[in-house]
Amino acid sequence: MNDQFVKELFTLLKERAKTNNKKSYTSQLINNPDLLAKKLGEESSELIIDFVKQNKKGIINESADLLYHLLVIWLSSGVDPQEIWDELSNRQFQSGIEEKNNRGKKYE
Repeated sequence: MNDQFVKELFTLLKERAKTNNKKSYTSQLINNPDLLAKKLGEESSELIIDFVKQNKKGIINESADLLYHLLVIWLSSGVDPQEIWDELSNRQFQSGIEEKNNRGKKYE
C-alpha cells in the first residue's frame, strides 16, 4: 500500500458518504458519530486481541477494518490523509519519547 492507494480509497469513501444511508455503510457511519466511535473502538479491541494471540490472519483483517473506520473518522472530521502524513513526516527526526513529552505543550 502507498499513499496513492489511500488517496484513491479516501476519494471513494467521499463518494460513498454522499449516497443514501441505506445503501452505504460509510454514509451511515458519518451520519451517526456514536456508531462510528463505537466501531473504531471495537476494531481496535479486536486487533489488540488478535495481536496478543499472535493471530496473523486476524491482525490483517482487523487492521483493514480499523484503517477503514479511521479513514471514515478523518472524512467525517474534515481531515485529509495528507495532513496525517505531514504530521508523521514532522515527527520522523525525533524520538517517540521526545514527541510524547512535547504533546502536552502542543495541545494546551
